[in-house]
Amino acid sequence: MTDDLTRLPAAELAALLTAREVSSVEATRASLNRIAAVDGDLHAFLHTAPEAALRTASEIDRRRADGYDVGPLGGVPIAIKDVLCTKDMPSTAASKILEGWIPPYDATVVARLRSANLVPLGKTNMDEFAMGSSTEHSAYGPTRNPWDRDRIPGGSGGGSAAAVAAFEAPFALGSDTGGSIRQPAAVTGTVGVKPTYGGVSRYGAIALASSLDQVGPVSRTVLDAALLHDVIGGHDPRDSTSLDELWPSFADAARAGRAAGDLTGVRVGVVRELGGDGFQAGVRQRFDEALAVLAAAGAEIVEVSAPHFEYAVAAYYLILPAEASSNLAKYDGVRFGLRVEPEGGGTVEQVMAATRGAGFGPEVKRRIILGTYALSAGYYDAYYGSAQKVRTLIQRDFDAAFASSDVLVSPSAPTTAFTFGEKMDDPLAMYLNDITTIPANLAGVPGMGLPIGLAPEDGLPVGIQIMAPAREDVRLYRIGATLEALLEEKWGGPLLDRLPELETAGSAHLAPPPGPGTEPDGGTR
Repeated sequence: MTDDLTRLPAAELAALLTAREVSSVEATRASLNRIAAVDGDLHAFLHTAPEAALRTASEIDRRRADGYDVGPLGGVPIAIKDVLCTKDMPSTAASKILEGWIPPYDATVVARLRSANLVPLGKTNMDEFAMGSSTEHSAYGPTRNPWDRDRIPGGSGGGSAAAVAAFEAPFALGSDTGGSIRQPAAVTGTVGVKPTYGGVSRYGAIALASSLDQVGPVSRTVLDAALLHDVIGGHDPRDSTSLDELWPSFADAARAGRAAGDLTGVRVGVVRELGGDGFQAGVRQRFDEALAVLAAAGAEIVEVSAPHFEYAVAAYYLILPAEASSNLAKYDGVRFGLRVEPEGGGTVEQVMAATRGAGFGPEVKRRIILGTYALSAGYYDAYYGSAQKVRTLIQRDFDAAFASSDVLVSPSAPTTAFTFGEKMDDPLAMYLNDITTIPANLAGVPGMGLPIGLAPEDGLPVGIQIMAPAREDVRLYRIGATLEALLEEKWGGPLLDRLPELETAGSAHLAPPPGPGTEPDGGTR
C-alpha cells in the first residue's frame, strides 16, 4: 500500500492516518522516496530534509498512539515554497544573495503547519524573489513540468505546483503576487488559491510587493486546498495587514459544493476583457466547455465588462517594481546574506554594489531599476501615482461586476505551458502570461485556479480561474468543488490520472543544483 500513498489526495491520506491504517512515517517515507526517484529530473525542490521529516513523523505517530489529538491533517507531508522563512531549513527565495541563509524564526503559516502536525518535506523552487512566470529565473536552475519536461511549470511557484502534480507531496504552500499560484496550477493540472488579501498572514514571507503578495495553498483537489487554507488562515497580530475576523470553514464549503452537484441560482460572470486575441485556441475551447458544464448545473452565465482590466498589466509592472525596489534594499551585504568585497577592500557603498551585482539575477536587477526609476523625483506622479489611480479603477470594475455576478471566471492563463527559453528574451511576452490573474491581486479579491482539461493541440493542462468578492473565499471553494466534481464525472476521474508516468531512478539521481552541497540536517541543495 505504501507505493500508492503518494497518489492519494491529502484528505484521503489524512483519513487513513486518523484511522491508524497508515503511519505518518510510512506516508512521509513514501513522499521522500518519490522525491528521490523523480526530482533529479524535475528539480521541484531546492532543499529536502529527510531526517528531520522522519523524526517529525515519528513523533506524530507516537503522540497519536498515546491518545493525543494531532488534528485532522496530523502526519500529512507538505512542501513549502522557498519564499517562506523556516528556522530549520535554508530560505533563499531562489536567490544567490540569500544562499544558505537559515532564518531565526518560522513564517506564521509555517508555524501553523507545525502546530497542526503536518510534516515539512523541504523547500520548493521558484523564480528568484518570486519575479517571473516560468521558474526559469531561479538562481539554482529551472523546474520542469511533469507533463512535458521540455516545458515550464509556471511561475513563480513552479516548484510547488510541479511537486504536487508529480505526486512528490500531497499539497504545498505557495505565494501569489500576480498569479504565482494560479498560473502554475493552470499549466500543471493542479488547484491553486490566492486568498483574500489579509486573509492569510504574510509575516515571514520574504517580501516582493507588500500590497500584492498573498500566501495560499497548492493541491490536487479543491477540498485539499480548503483543508490547508483552514490551517494557515486567520488573523495574525504580527502582520499589520491581517484581517481581524472569523472565517468560516472552507473545507465544509468544499464538501458541500462537491456533494450538491448543483449551481442553480449562481450567477457566473464571464469577463469580456480576459479573453480573445492572444489566447490559445485550445484554452478557449476548454474554457467554453467548462462554461457549458456550469450552465448545465443550473448556473446563469452572464457577460460582464471590466474596461480598466486592459491597463492592469501596465499598472502592475509599475507598482510591483516600485515596491520591490524598496523591499529588496535590505540586501546590502552588511546585515545578512551574501557579502562580496571588492578586491583590495572598499567602502560600504562599493561592498553593497559588488554584493548586489553578484547576488541578484538579471530579472531582479531589471525590476529594481524600473521600480527605482518609477519612484524617482519628477516621475513618481507620472508613473507610480498614475498606476495607483488605475488600480482604484480596477477595484471599481470588480465592484460593478460583482453587482451582477456571484463569481467571475476567465482562463487562468492565455496559453498552456510554453517551452524553456521561448520567452526569456522578451520580458513583455513573459509578463503577459499573468494577464488574467493580475487584476485579482490589484484589487485584493480571492481567486482559485483549477484544471478543466487538456488542450487538444498539445495535450497539456488548461485551467479556469474563479474570482469572488473580498472576504468571500468560501464561494470559491463551494463553486470550485462543484465544478471539479462535475468535470471528474465527465472525465471518469481526476485530470492528473492522465499524467504520463515519470522516469524514476535511485536516490543518487537527486543531483544538487549549483550551490552548497549538504546541509547540517542531512538534506540536499
